[in-house]
Amino acid sequence: MPFIPHTEEDIRSMLERIGADSVEDLFDEIPAGLRAPPLEGIPEGLNEMGITRLMQERAAMDGMPLNFIGAGAYEHHIPAAVWQIATRGEYYSAYTPYQAEASQGTLQLIYEYQTMISRLTGMEASNASLYDGASALAEAVLMAVRVNRRSKSKRVLVPGALNPVYRRVIDTLIGNQGIELVEVPFDETTGQTPVEALAAHADDDITAMIISQPNFFGILEDVDGLTGWAEEREIPVIGVVNPVSLALLKPPGEWGSQGADIAVGEGQPLGAPLSSGGPYFGFMTTRKKHIRQMPGRIVGRAEDADGKPGFVLTLQAREQHIRRSKATSNICTNQGLVVTAATIHMSMLGDEGLTRVAEACYANTHALVEKLAAKGIKPRFTGEYFHEVALDFGGNAAGQLQAMADAGLLAGHDLGRDYPALDGCVLACVTETKNENDLEQYVAACEQARAA
Repeated sequence: MPFIPHTEEDIRSMLERIGADSVEDLFDEIPAGLRAPPLEGIPEGLNEMGITRLMQERAAMDGMPLNFIGAGAYEHHIPAAVWQIATRGEYYSAYTPYQAEASQGTLQLIYEYQTMISRLTGMEASNASLYDGASALAEAVLMAVRVNRRSKSKRVLVPGALNPVYRRVIDTLIGNQGIELVEVPFDETTGQTPVEALAAHADDDITAMIISQPNFFGILEDVDGLTGWAEEREIPVIGVVNPVSLALLKPPGEWGSQGADIAVGEGQPLGAPLSSGGPYFGFMTTRKKHIRQMPGRIVGRAEDADGKPGFVLTLQAREQHIRRSKATSNICTNQGLVVTAATIHMSMLGDEGLTRVAEACYANTHALVEKLAAKGIKPRFTGEYFHEVALDFGGNAAGQLQAMADAGLLAGHDLGRDYPALDGCVLACVTETKNENDLEQYVAACEQARAA
């Protein structure tokens, strides 16, 4: 990003103007005992050419491995124009204002984003985004508790096949709020969450139920059956969805006979590159009747006194800067920049483009499975899958993954780390970025690792 450095002369001039002898004088109110000592072992600063070369050398140490890891963060092709536009100054430095009229352009972009996400999920309303998919799910659980006032138990059914990171995050964020997370086991043969597994809770007071589609193993759930079970008992349903998969799969707004009540997910697949954990963004949509319980900002379209259209922040009374401790959320800041990129990304792909991406992901994953099956490596589960699949490596998955990584190929996520019963299994992801040669490399590296 362009910058203008201050020269020594600039600094002296500014210090003289404010009557200070040095930059250190600006911090003289900090007691000496609280100041950090000088940093030891830190080399002298480099010039621009030197630091650029150093960073290139450090980046080269990571190499450019062929990536088949998914597990919640996915490698997709991002058109160059997406971030070329998103990093223009007017987008890069913009942020949702508290005074809505201050930035109509920013508000219009978020309004367009909300419209796209609502269409994608088949829901009636979207907020301006949340921090990430995991915290969005935690917010959805809290929202469902507020929505279902009839229930007194605060017990939420959580599928065992939900992303383990999401499970840990929601437990951390709501664990001390009197809400009980009840795990629903997955079928060890199909990898699905069977409707029959809910029978143990048929007569229980359940506040909400979470359904992941696809689930962590990439398996497609019987969303109609699970949602129907909840509808019969008037239990709000929270859908956790992959936005790319929605180009092919039934959106949560159409699950069962009435649709899910809330839908959340991670927006990273929509134009955000893999970047050591973020920043990403969480999306959240809901039915219109629940909109006042939805956390976060919502941009609405309105008209002024002269009938001219404009965009405003609506329902702000739910936010912490107005409601304080009575707010629906205390972490409802939206991820403006990444949402900007996602909006540009969705606009460029359109319905047809996103469908082609999803179809390529599905086809590539199934093509890899066919190639591996010929070598004796088969899926761990029998259920249908989208762009991730649990592969049975036959033991020592960690060792085989390391051997393949040493050969320049990141083969997947070791499922035994989170599911001891699946020790020896690897969760592999194949998106539209992979071609026939990549799949052949995977098979070859896998054979070599198994033979070692």
